[in-house]
Amino acid sequence: MLYTKSIYLPPSLEDGIRISVMSRHTLDDGVTPDPLITSKSWQIWYKELAPPAKLVGAYYRGEISIEDYKKVYLAHLFKPETLVHVNVLTNIALSTDVTILCKELDARECHRSTLADACRIQRPYLRVEHR
Repeated sequence: MLYTKSIYLPPSLEDGIRISVMSRHTLDDGVTPDPLITSKSWQIWYKELAPPAKLVGAYYRGEISIEDYKKVYLAHLFKPETLVHVNVLTNIALSTDVTILCKELDARECHRSTLADACRIQRPYLRVEHR
């Protein structure tokens, strides 16, 4: 089972393996470590599944909509060098509970929902739940 959740929400036993799919664990300035995100917030940091930094920057500067952000990120996930990592995550989620983590509280406003979609495209029978 693949779950998605904000990294700011407390860990629970139901999370299974907690995987951060963020490019960095900083405040919005991109430099200062976020004091609410510690190594206890996640078990694995899978940076290869984070959106490209330029894409994140364009979104936060208001240069692209959330819809365009998700389209570009989905295309990024299906590049051969990234798809390998999507498949690794998908295979893990098929054998045990996995929760992918990012900052946003609402999965609809976060790249983790797009990553979950990519996993389901690869394995349509994978169960996904947004927490």
